[in-house]
Amino acid sequence: MRLRSITARLTLLFAVASALVLLAFGHIVGTLVVTHFEMLDRDELDGKLQLVRHVIEKAPANGDLAPMRSELADALVGHRGLSVVVSAPGAPPLFDYGDAGVGAALIESAAADPPPATPVVRTIERAGRVFRGIVAPADVRAQGQGRTFVGVALDVSHHRDFIAQFRIRLWLAIAAGVGLAALFGWFAARRGLEPLREMARVAKSVSATHLGNRLQAKSFPDELVDLAAAFNDMLARLEDSFRRLSEFSSDLAHEFRTPISNLMTETQVALSRMRSADEYREVLYSNLEEHERLARTITDMLYLAHADHGLLVPEPGRIDLSLEVRELFAFYDALADERHVGLSLSGEGIVDGDRLMMRRALSNLLSNAMRHTPPGGDIQVSIDTGVDGSVRLRVANPGPTIAAEHLPRLFDRFYRVDASRVKEGDGSGLGLAITKTIVEAHRGKIGVSSADGRTCFEIVLPGPASIDRRVGAAFEATRTD
Repeated sequence: MRLRSITARLTLLFAVASALVLLAFGHIVGTLVVTHFEMLDRDELDGKLQLVRHVIEKAPANGDLAPMRSELADALVGHRGLSVVVSAPGAPPLFDYGDAGVGAALIESAAADPPPATPVVRTIERAGRVFRGIVAPADVRAQGQGRTFVGVALDVSHHRDFIAQFRIRLWLAIAAGVGLAALFGWFAARRGLEPLREMARVAKSVSATHLGNRLQAKSFPDELVDLAAAFNDMLARLEDSFRRLSEFSSDLAHEFRTPISNLMTETQVALSRMRSADEYREVLYSNLEEHERLARTITDMLYLAHADHGLLVPEPGRIDLSLEVRELFAFYDALADERHVGLSLSGEGIVDGDRLMMRRALSNLLSNAMRHTPPGGDIQVSIDTGVDGSVRLRVANPGPTIAAEHLPRLFDRFYRVDASRVKEGDGSGLGLAITKTIVEAHRGKIGVSSADGRTCFEIVLPGPASIDRRVGAAFEATRTD
């Protein structure tokens, strides 16, 4: 079953890794201990073999072996667990010490398989005891003695018992080490994942009334600093979006409340007493204006909703900006004369995009400039092409200077510099937001500056060679939807 907990996974990995390391270490240690005892036994066996062979070589050739037996017996006194046999295969031993059965077994193995020049350690089990021994030829000068061998064996049962106990303790220590490693791994995983739990706590605390909580990214591990920073950025965007949504909902309610309130008031007044047909017609005309205002607001909201969902796709086409501005000047000419506002254009530029969408964006800028230009002022539109092929269009008008803190929010929906929200003219408060949406749909940028009683909106659009051309079918499908 797949572990869903990262802590459990890390703990298991710690346990498995430590188990493998400790098992390998235990195997190496066990092997080294066994090898060490084997080397000690071999050194002792070689030493006793040399002693016995040296005594045998000094035996007289007249056949009297009593001095040899006596000397060997004296030399081997106190060596517990040692067995020594000097004998020819199948013959009575010339000398034996300790367990004669072990020595006889060594001599018989030598007769069946003659020992090499360097004696090989042989292991013999006898009556529940374990012996290690070696066999080598002996030079007995006594007359009548045939081929003679010397067998030396050590009782290593205590070594076997020690190694068995050592291995038990070693495996217990390894098991305890694996358990401790798993415990420390769990503790380390819990500590290491604490930043993630902190993120979870902050995420759980986020609500409509608590959007200001942030993570202390500097206290996080290096691997999680970017994640914590991204999480904080997400919360900041969420807070800003929620604030804008709240303001937008409030502004939308205000925009709808005014015409609806007007409609209700006029209708109630009209119904308060009997009126003539002309009076009712006048009330209906007044109501029609409010309905048109509501319709424009709703249409603009639907337009922005399409843009928010990526459904606003410009239809490819060539746009002559100077021509579009002149046609708009002709449309606003009567209003400009009425308000004593001048209109001027300089420069020209060509871009690719949707002509109707761009015309709407330019119309919104001119309408906005017309509302805020005092009588006798002059609205100036300039167009120029940069060295990189981009086209810049500026709409500048005189009027009250806009404070710097308001400039970034002029393109927000329903945002107005005037805190009382009193609007001039018939604007719905969505014109600049729609303009920004159209410009960004054409991969352009829009900005605004205001200083010394003059406000300037600037649009930067890619030139015809650099704009991303899209197929008209996508736009047609979008409009159909």
